Amino acid sequence: MTADGTPPPAEADIQLIQRILPHRYPFLLVDKVVEMDGYASAVGIKNVTMNEPHFQGHFPGLPVMPGVTIVEAMAQTTAVMVGAHLDMADKNMKVYFMAIDNCKFRRKVGPGDVLRMEVRTIRGKPGGKVWRFGGVAKVGEEVAAEAEFTAMMDLG
Repeated sequence: MTADGTPPPAEADIQLIQRILPHRYPFLLVDKVVEMDGYASAVGIKNVTMNEPHFQGHFPGLPVMPGVTIVEAMAQTTAVMVGAHLDMADKNMKVYFMAIDNCKFRRKVGPGDVLRMEVRTIRGKPGGKVWRFGGVAKVGEEVAAEAEFTAMMDLG
């Protein structure tokens, strides 16, 4: 339950995402979260466009979303999930990577793709600072990337 006694949201639009995450353009990498099951799992969406600054140099004539930004998009999705569940909107929550494991890239992601980040909590609980997550990023039904990552939640 949130501080006012209402249940946590089951999805997050860009306004709620920006109230939870400190990231802004050009490093806000999740456009919406379409499913959240408490802090157990979530699905985030990133609409990949040619306007993103990394495409100027990665790579000229063949725009490919850098793998690290795909992993970051998965991490931002988990931060929205946890932040919404812990009622962290407008509370200056910060999340820091501690480890990235079992990371694999399977498909290029480029302008026009819709990246779907399916994330789950492996270990973590309200009040805990260190959480572990797993994620898969897909374009359509094709896996683009997968990883497990550990993060520290600085709840302000």
